[in-house]
This record gives sequence, structure tokens and C-alpha cells, in this order.
Amino acid sequence: MRFILVDKIIDMEPGKTIRALKRFSADEEFFKDHFPGFPVVPGVLQTEMMAQAAGKCLDAEQRPRGMAMLVEIKKARFRDWMKPEQTAKISADILTNRDKYATAGCWIEIDGKKICSAELFFSFVPLDQF
Repeated sequence: MRFILVDKIIDMEPGKTIRALKRFSADEEFFKDHFPGFPVVPGVLQTEMMAQAAGKCLDAEQRPRGMAMLVEIKKARFRDWMKPEQTAKISADILTNRDKYATAGCWIEIDGKKICSAELFFSFVPLDQF
């Protein structure tokens, strides 16, 4: 499995807000085990989808502080299932954006219904460490 969990960015204001899309095909390996007979996208992957979108929004500012890295899931809530072949609209609003850290309020919607949300905390890793 490739670990790129944002297919397309549909709107972004660097350092402020992002809207993106992700769709998993029914052939994804993890659906065989999560759960047999009731395939759903694991919450950890939904959280990572939100983190990748928010990170892309922060990195798009191209500030000299380095790359955004998720360091804390402050809170997360899962309200409904994401199933194979559904298109998720991933949204992130950057709440705090400082030189050493940032926070983001994130959520995922399917067909206009919010299925999960999270508040995420990021720090920045200098580019010379990559």
C-alpha cells in the first residue's frame, strides 16, 4: 500500500485552509481484515488522511521552519463508517500557526455528512534532517 492518503487538493489557502479528496478502491488489502464481511476504512487511516491534508497546507507556505509533522492527536471522534469506493472530502482549518508548532481542526465528509473530526498538533522538522 502506498501511504499517500490525499488523492487531490481541490482548494487551498496555504497556512490557513485546505479541502482535498480521497477514495479507496475495494481492492485495498486492508479491507480484507477490517472487517471481514463489513469493509470499512480504519480510523487510524482517516486520521492520517486529515494529518496529511493539514500538513500539505502548512508546508505550502514554504516557510524556513521545516516540514510539518504530526506529533499529537489532541482529540478525535468517529461518527460513521467510510466504505470502499466512497469519496471522502477532507477539510482542515489551521487554528494556530507559529514558527515551532501549529494546530489544525480537521474533518472528513462523505456525501455532505461529517463522519469524523480531529484536532491535530504539528511540530516542524528541519529540511536538513530528511
